[in-house]
Order: sequence, then structure tokens, then C-alpha cells
Amino acid sequence: QVQMVESGGGSVQSGGSLRLSCTISGYTYTTYCMAWFRQTPGEGREGVALIDNDGNTNYTDSVKGRFTISKDNAKSTLYLQMNSLKPEDTAMYYCAARPGGPWCVLNLYVYNYWGQGTQVTVSS
Repeated sequence: QVQMVESGGGSVQSGGSLRLSCTISGYTYTTYCMAWFRQTPGEGREGVALIDNDGNTNYTDSVKGRFTISKDNAKSTLYLQMNSLKPEDTAMYYCAARPGGPWCVLNLYVYNYWGQGTQVTVSS
């Protein structure tokens, strides 16, 4: 059974930084596609960044140059380093995973496994 647990959320001022972590257990596939999504009340869940087992990454336009996704395979942990945070980054952030392959895209419907979320609040 795959379990994903996020941590690292909190409240920061505009321009600040946070690093989100997602610890993963029970994942036995030989390939992976892992991503961060975010959601605000009343809105759909938006893809933020993804990484695959070849180290390929992809970001939504609004976070390019500010956010960095990475994975420490030895620690089975996915990270999202968020710099130059803006109030519009305020959301619940979720990590997600699926086996690797051509469906490694920022579309929430292709992911099989999800964490419970961690709140990020950015004040102006």
C-alpha cells in the first residue's frame, strides 16, 4: 500500500521561501512520475511541478524560475523548494505519484496515489 505524507507547509510573507517534503512508503514500481498539485477553496486542483525517474521535470508557467522539484531516492522523499513566494501561491499543496511512462503529465486524473495535503499561506 502506497502512502504519501506531506510536511513543511506554513505561513510566510511575500518574497519568502518554504520547502515542502513528501515522504513515500510502499512504492514498489521500478519507474515513477511524481508531482505537486495545489488547490484553493472553490477551485480545481492545479498541477505545479513533476519529476520522473529519469530526472525530467516540468513546471506550470506561473512557478517557473521560482519553484524547484526534486527527489531523494535514498530517503524516498519528494521535495518542492518554493522561493519568491507570492500571495497567489496560497493553497493546499498535495504530492501525487503514478508509475512512470508516457502519461507523466500535470493532469490530476492520471495519478494513482495522493497525500493528504499541507497548507501554504503567503501574506502580502
